[in-house]
Amino acid sequence: MNASPSTARADNPHRAVPVRQIPPSRPLDWLAAGWRDTWRCGALSLAHGAGLALFGALLLAVARQKFWLLAGAFSGFLVVAPVLATSLYAMSRALEQGHPIRWVLLRDTWMSWQQSRFVDHGGYWCLVRFGVLLAVAGTGWVLTSAALITLFAPAPIQTPLDFLRHVVLARNHFLFEAWLALGGVMAAPIFASSVVSMPLLLDRRISVMNAVLTSWRVVLANPVPMAVWSALIMLLVLAGFATLLAGLVLVVPVLGHASWHAYRDLVDASPLRQRASSGAPG
Repeated sequence: MNASPSTARADNPHRAVPVRQIPPSRPLDWLAAGWRDTWRCGALSLAHGAGLALFGALLLAVARQKFWLLAGAFSGFLVVAPVLATSLYAMSRALEQGHPIRWVLLRDTWMSWQQSRFVDHGGYWCLVRFGVLLAVAGTGWVLTSAALITLFAPAPIQTPLDFLRHVVLARNHFLFEAWLALGGVMAAPIFASSVVSMPLLLDRRISVMNAVLTSWRVVLANPVPMAVWSALIMLLVLAGFATLLAGLVLVVPVLGHASWHAYRDLVDASPLRQRASSGAPG
């Protein structure tokens, strides 16, 4: 039996996905929704932030005398953050669909790719492929950052005070400006490629390439709101770092849940077939 035209269109993972335009203030609504979801999900949501804060503390302990590496590693965190927040998207999706928030939801979200890695665009394997791409980009930035600082700093950079004195406040030396500019050049296309890609891949049957192109179209259609959104992300993450990583316990889940609401506001995914919800009852 042949599929109807509407079904064929819905199953096409390469079909162009409509995007919406939003006002510049909308990112504040996403943060408010992310805050509500964080407290509705409770400990399971906060555990994501606690886990990343503990990982950051471990990184500090291991590389505390290699600040040239830490600077790249912590800024690289922003690159892979959309992947780490996958189960936060799944929890917000479950709340939206009226499903209970349970441990099985997190387990199934992270494990579903193993049962579906051979299914073309139909399983969660596409999330793994996109995650690998972001991990490679993050690793590239860490290595580039470390090389730039170690090769061009006027003195060895071993501690945060060394970084402040010899990189940030150095006179007649533009290493810090070059470091920021290079980071921006590398971060901008990564942000454009990932701002809605992971929630979209989690929620709908779509190819990785189409998800990335949709994310770019979102940014091009909403340059000012996306600039506001990226600035809010940077400010909140910096606040989390400034509190000796303790603030990440709350910042990470709020941003993760908010990113789901950003996706729902920015993308009309109705033409695409929905994925089955992990951990859904029945």
